[in-house]
Parts: sequence; structure tokens; C-alpha cells
Amino acid sequence: MSHPHPHLGPPPPLPANGLRIIALGGLGEIGRNMAVFEFGGRLLIVDCGVLFPEVDQPGIDLILPDFTAIRDRLDDVEAVVLTHGHEDHIGALPYLLREKADLPLVGSRFTLALIEAKLGEHRIKPYTLEVKEGDREQLGPFACEFFAVNHSIPDALAVGIRTPAGLVLHTGDFKMDQLPLDGRLTDLGGFARLGAEGIDLLMSDSTNAEVPGFVTAERAIGPVLEQVIRTARRRVIVACFASHVHRVQQVMDAAAAANRRVAFVGRSMLRNMGVARDLGLLHIPEGLVVALDTVGDMPPDRLVIISTGSQGEPLSALARMANRNHRQVRIEAGDTVILASSMVPGNETAVFKVINGLARWGATVVHKEIAMVHVSGHAPAGELLYLLNATRPSNVMPVHGEWRHLRAHAALAEASGVPRERIVLAEDGVVVDLVDGLASITGAVECGYVYVDGLAVGDVGESSLKDRRILGEEGFIGVTVVVDSVSGKVAAGPFVSGRGFSDEPAVFDAVLPLIQAEMTRAADEGVSDAHQMQQSIRRIVGKWVSDNYRRRPMIVATVVEV
Repeated sequence: MSHPHPHLGPPPPLPANGLRIIALGGLGEIGRNMAVFEFGGRLLIVDCGVLFPEVDQPGIDLILPDFTAIRDRLDDVEAVVLTHGHEDHIGALPYLLREKADLPLVGSRFTLALIEAKLGEHRIKPYTLEVKEGDREQLGPFACEFFAVNHSIPDALAVGIRTPAGLVLHTGDFKMDQLPLDGRLTDLGGFARLGAEGIDLLMSDSTNAEVPGFVTAERAIGPVLEQVIRTARRRVIVACFASHVHRVQQVMDAAAAANRRVAFVGRSMLRNMGVARDLGLLHIPEGLVVALDTVGDMPPDRLVIISTGSQGEPLSALARMANRNHRQVRIEAGDTVILASSMVPGNETAVFKVINGLARWGATVVHKEIAMVHVSGHAPAGELLYLLNATRPSNVMPVHGEWRHLRAHAALAEASGVPRERIVLAEDGVVVDLVDGLASITGAVECGYVYVDGLAVGDVGESSLKDRRILGEEGFIGVTVVVDSVSGKVAAGPFVSGRGFSDEPAVFDAVLPLIQAEMTRAADEGVSDAHQMQQSIRRIVGKWVSDNYRRRPMIVATVVEV
């Protein structure tokens, strides 16, 4: 964990009439969304998500928001409001509830159902409050009003937060599909009503702020999926997000029209689709779904498999298929694989690796670059401008995006008439205070990455990751020397071994005399400190490696005194 803003000191005490906002994740990154609101000594949290690791974070499973700033104030939290059920908005809840298990969770029916299923795996029974669009809830000093928004998951909500300090509209993730598959439109009229009342701060989704125009309707995907599935010669495998109920419904409808059966692959896919079916959000015709164990006996041209793994996750079902080590599904020539999702920034290399793996075995891979099999769940620039013009906020704080997205959104806000000094560009940990109608940066709190590695949370830091990167990229050299504790002379060794450095057994023969000479010099000079001798060995071996190989492996020297 770190303090990423050394130029900003701790914030001053919050004025009695002020509202404080601190993002503990989601700014400057796609994921880890979490915002904390403070008024009158009480706190309200909006979202609590995870960030998925990149290739330069080896061994890491998840990245959590940094709870340090609120860890001693969890008794002040009125509730955690969840805008929707994507992992980058709810995935860190099990770790937050480990700190305080009775924090009230507020969200829509589908969002809470997904959360309860997830927390059940962690043996946590949450305290929940179900809300829907149009509802109003008084959560301590925070009067919250909920609005329907269209997104790539059912039951997504925006939230208006009223306090004596002013009115904040937090959109969550949204787009403005004018022909949504479930008929649930983004409540632009409700947003405009808040605008007429006077929105003091708009916190709005920035993910697609660089993309011009308006979003393509989800309905445009259905005919493409139907055509691909109808004309496929063998099995069709569709990879999409395990929470994208509307996309799964489209695939199932296309499969039924082509007289094919459907099987689900992936634990999260099975869990989420079961929840969606039970809530009436997913309509499955009788006899359409078959168990995965039975697909080996079915004609290949009568089957559609819906799988997780659209982001190239190494352990996902699709990645295991691409590597031909999935227990039940073996990719064969003539299979068709549809990637019905976009690539999360940072996952491009992993996704293309999976695509190449599938193509190697003769599969035809269809993705959004070559066919209309996916549309984004986030509002592009035209829709963001529409929202800005409909709400006319006094202050704007772009959220949910990398720096390029935040700056593009800020430019849109300025173009729509918001004064530049009222557009707040913040990062995780930066404190923004809304006082007397003006939002401004007043300081920063400790806020770094918290890594989950297996069952360990927060044990791995940047130093360990640096070591892992060196091991992965340059390899490891170990040197062991046994010295006489009295004379300091070498009693045995040196013994040199390596991992990931060279496959040539005799590679270290040339460095042994150099180590021996260094140990002799140290003994002659009366050096008896083991740590000092280890440092000398590391220096000698490091110089030899650099001079001869231009590499920087990890070098571990051990001096044993006998």
C-alpha cells in the first residue's frame, strides 16, 4: 500500500455544511469501483468492486480497494449501495464484510441475488435492503433516490444522494439503448427532473468517453448470432460475461431457432443463470438446456455451449479449451467460437492468445472486430453529452475510467458549458469536498493496491511483485559457500545453481574462480560478517552476468559458517 499523491497532504476537517467524496478505486482504472461519501460524521459507500490483475502482476488473483482510510470508521457506515452486479462493482464485498459483517447492503433484486450467492460461497449471510427504480430510502443523513439505467446486466441503478450540502447524481455504469431487450430504459426523464432541482455534482461513467456517437442497440446482435449459429457446420461455443443475461437469452433463442440444445460451462455462468432463471429474467424453453456431461453423446451440429472466459483468463473454461485440457469439451476442426464481449483494457494479450489457441485446432473464431456479436454496455460521447445537457450539473466529476477516459469526459463537460474550474479530475485516494456549491480537491488519504494471492490478502506488495517479475523475466541464480567460522576461509564450495537462466549445465563454470578469489580476498582482509560476504558474492556474480549476458537475474547468496 502506498500514498500515491505526495503533493497532497491529509485533508482538513470537513466543514459542517460540506459533503466529502473519496474514491478508493475506479479512478484511473477500469475496475475496483468504490466511492465513500461523508456528511455529518456518517459514511455512505457506493459500490465495492475488484480489479483483475495485468501481466506485470504475476500470481495475483484479484486487486481490492484499499480500506485503510475507513477501517477505523466502519461503525459510521450507514450502508453500502450497489449500482449493479458486475464484479468490478461487487467483487470486493466479501473482503469488506470480513472487516464488519453487518454492513447493510442496498441494491436491486438481481444485484442482491448475485451478491447473496457470492457471499454464500464465503459463508457470509449479509443484511440486505432491496430497492428498485423510483424508490427513496433515508440512510442516515443521506436521502437516496434510485433510477433505472440500461447496462449489460439486468436491474442496474443510478443513485441520487441528497444531503444539506447538495445533490449528487452517481450514474453507476450506464448506456442509453433506445430499444433495450428488457424494455428497461435509462431514466433520462428522472435525471432531467433532478437537473431542474439542481444537481450540485454529477459523477458519471467515463468508460466510452473517447468513442463518438451513440450506442448500437442490443437488438442488432440477435440476427447476427442467429445467422452464425444457423450456418455453423459443427458445435458453436459462445463465450460471454457470466452476468450478461440478455446476451445469454439471445444465444439461447438463436440456438432454439436452429434446433440446437444448449449447455452451460463455468461455475459462475451456471450460478448466475440459475439466479436469473429463478427471478424470471432468463426464459429457458423446456428441454433446451442439457447437462454438460451429456454433450459428448450429442451430434456436433445440434449443440451450442455457453461458456465463461471471454477475457482470456488462464483458468477459465474457454482458455482450457484452447489449450485442449478441458475435461469435457475438446476443440475440433470445424467448431465455431463466438466471443460475444468486448476486451477489458489490459486483457488484450490474453484474449488474442486464446483466439490463436482456438484457431490452432481448426476452430473459426468470430469476435466483435469481424461481426456484430457484441455492443458495449457503456455510454459513448454522444450519450454522455445528452446526459450533461439534460442535467446541467454545477460540478462534474468523471468516474469509472482510465486517465484518457476521464480527460475525454472532462472535455465533453467543458464543451457542454460546465466551467473548467468546476470539473474535478481526481485519482484514487484524492479527497473532494462539496462546500457551498463548489466541488474541489482538498487533500488525499492513503490508497494503494491491495493484492489477493490465494488465501492471502495484502501480504504481497510491490516489492514481492518486483521480485516475481525478475524471476519470470530474468531467472534465478543461487550461490552457496561454506566458510570456516574461525579463519573465514572457504571450507566447501562455492556451489552455483540457476533456474530460468540457462539450460547449459556448465554455464557457471566461469564464475566459480571469481567467487573463490573474492572469498579469499575477504578472508585475507579479516572480513568475518556473513552478510558482508553475501553482498560481495552478489556484486561479483551480478557483474559477471551483466558483462557476459546483459541480464539482471535474481541472485541469492548464502554463506554458511561451520
